[in-house]
Amino acid sequence: MYRFACTVTALILGCASAAQAEDSGPLKIELNKLEAQGEACRAYLVLENGSARDFTELKLDMVMFDGEGIVSKRLAVQAAPLPAGKTSLKVFDIRDMPCERLGRVLLNDVMACGDETGARNDCLAQIEATAQAPLSFIK
Repeated sequence: MYRFACTVTALILGCASAAQAEDSGPLKIELNKLEAQGEACRAYLVLENGSARDFTELKLDMVMFDGEGIVSKRLAVQAAPLPAGKTSLKVFDIRDMPCERLGRVLLNDVMACGDETGARNDCLAQIEATAQAPLSFIK
């Protein structure tokens, strides 16, 4: 009986681990392009949801540094909705900051994250931050 109970428990835990692995695929965020937009710098983020979850909420805390490494701006960027298995483009303006002054961008934190099951607290760990050269996007 003990051996049967252990086998059933192992199967259940194995299935739960497999489901978690499916749900926790990477969320790739690429800083793809910067473009002058008057007195602002327009940023293009390419988001690739490699998980099996539809993100209904994804609010990013982004910090912009100038060429000398000094913090210049901090923005909250709403990146949701982000359907499962979908690649999306999010565009936002960094006001009063010419693109040529921008040295790098930091994904400081995830302010809010949620899917069809509700709020999640593991989103920052799932994110892979990259950038097209010569841009720099770090986490």
